[in-house]
Amino acid sequence: MKKTLSSCLLALILIFSISEIDAQVCTGTLGDPVINIDFGRGSSNIGPPIAETNYFYVAGNPNDGQYTVVQSSAGLNSGWHQNIVNHTPNDPTGYMMLVNADYNKGIFYQTTINNLCPNTTYEFAAWIINILRGSGIRPNIKFTIENNGLPIKEFSTEDITEGSASNWIKYGTIFTTPTNVGVITLKMTNENPGGNGNDLALDDITFRACGPTISTSINSNSLNANLCVGQSASYNLSASVSSGYNDPVYQWQILNGTTWTDLSGANATQTTISFTNAVVGTYKYRLSAAERPNINSANCRISSAVLTINVNDKPTAVASNSGAACVGSNIQLSASGGTSYSWVGPSFTSTLQNPILHAVDMNSAGIYSVTVFNAAGCSNTSETLVQVLPLVIANTNITAATICENETVALAASGGSSYTWLPVEGLSNPNIANPIAFPKQTTTYKVSVSNGTCSVVKEITIAVLKSASANAGEDKKMLFGQAVTLNGTAIGDNVTYLWSPADYLDDPTKLNPIATPPDDIKYTLTVQSNCNISTDEVFVKVYPKIEIPSAFTPNGDGINDSWNIPSIASFPNPKLKVVNRNGQLVFQNTNTQTWDGKMNGKNLPIGVYYYTLYLNEDFKTYSGWVLLTR
Repeated sequence: MKKTLSSCLLALILIFSISEIDAQVCTGTLGDPVINIDFGRGSSNIGPPIAETNYFYVAGNPNDGQYTVVQSSAGLNSGWHQNIVNHTPNDPTGYMMLVNADYNKGIFYQTTINNLCPNTTYEFAAWIINILRGSGIRPNIKFTIENNGLPIKEFSTEDITEGSASNWIKYGTIFTTPTNVGVITLKMTNENPGGNGNDLALDDITFRACGPTISTSINSNSLNANLCVGQSASYNLSASVSSGYNDPVYQWQILNGTTWTDLSGANATQTTISFTNAVVGTYKYRLSAAERPNINSANCRISSAVLTINVNDKPTAVASNSGAACVGSNIQLSASGGTSYSWVGPSFTSTLQNPILHAVDMNSAGIYSVTVFNAAGCSNTSETLVQVLPLVIANTNITAATICENETVALAASGGSSYTWLPVEGLSNPNIANPIAFPKQTTTYKVSVSNGTCSVVKEITIAVLKSASANAGEDKKMLFGQAVTLNGTAIGDNVTYLWSPADYLDDPTKLNPIATPPDDIKYTLTVQSNCNISTDEVFVKVYPKIEIPSAFTPNGDGINDSWNIPSIASFPNPKLKVVNRNGQLVFQNTNTQTWDGKMNGKNLPIGVYYYTLYLNEDFKTYSGWVLLTR
């Protein structure tokens, strides 16, 4: 009876003492999780039930006193955030426990924790989120850790306020297991009633050893080091461990696949790691520490931050260039496979990835090597052969020539293996070295002389002289004593011209001389060039001067008895009309007949009569008056 009372009294004292302890998380270094409850993962949004609760499981939307296991809250209670996903990092198919609180407060999660070491400090932690979108009863979770049914640590979250769909909160505490560690039990109690809220999600429950702070480095520098494949090097791994253990023991470890393995003999705060002809890989190390009795138990020791030595492969270096180029042109060098580059070639260096060789000459030809570095500083080299082709030495048989219209000229080029002439008009074949040209007008031919890659352009100008062409113009008609201008034209290049005969011309060397011949005459225009002579004729018709008498006396005395216009005899069909003052026709003829002052055989009265005289289309119609008197 005394023993039972003593045990109860001890339990009450322990409960009273731990109720005053504030929750806190480990501020030192943690060990690997003894347990890590993340509720698993799967291909469906809804997961299987769990054994750690007396709540009722539903494979869907839980009501009060029920729970489910899901990846996401999407499609569940409309009063909850619809886009809450499980907390486990980088685990899109992972599950979380989603709890709809019972009307009565009580335990909603309980599990047993095995394999904890005695007299060892641990951190307990869990991630919880209030899933309500609006106001309501807030979750208030009490965590109880028991040893053989007696509480050794309790703490409460207090009311968890509403937040966003990502407002997961870590709640945790540290506790020390007793020397007589037995069955450790974790209980989670909802301190508030359900019915109008008080809904939550739970994930990532962990128990981890907690100990002194361990700070580690490689060569007293950083947590990482880089080495290139095939290289050899040694690294000093060192650690600084704060106070906290009474009799600390240390063990360096290496990660083999997914398992941390002890390094034999590495039991101090410093150790040396050596690489000889290093093999590509990621080598991870850490220092574990524990009280001496616990060092061989993974559940009892803490582990430092991971130190990483990366043995990096060499980059795959690839060098190339834009191809064989002619003297004076540019060549593009190209490299790939790294983050930085170093080129070396004939009288050339560059740190550009893709440098350009400008205006290359024959000395630019040769091997160009590029050293390619990756981000880890490892390097590899590659080479590319740059070819520079000599310029084409092209020649032509002529640079210029002059030909007459309709003549041909032979063109010729040399110095290459192929030839292209432009323009193609007027060439017998534009793709041979020696075409025949027959241009219609002055033309500059350009020939591209190529050796297959390089080419040069030469020019030949063929001047085409237009043939001489003479045009003496239309025939002319004139009256005696007048002058007429000859309308000659001359076509052609570098021509001279001359009229013959030169008689009665003011200047026979002009194209448009003034002619004053007394009689009919034919002139010849001669146009001459370096290519030909052309002639043409023009006829000038000279009519006699028109003199019309102003009076006559048809009185039979044999003197001036008729009205006669002698010069109309030179015209083939003159038309003469005479009318009296009343406009009555009194005489007309279409030949050289004279007027005797009669009409119808009868003498006309003395007076003034009016005439019109039409000679031909070249002359105006003459008109005037004549006096008939006796």
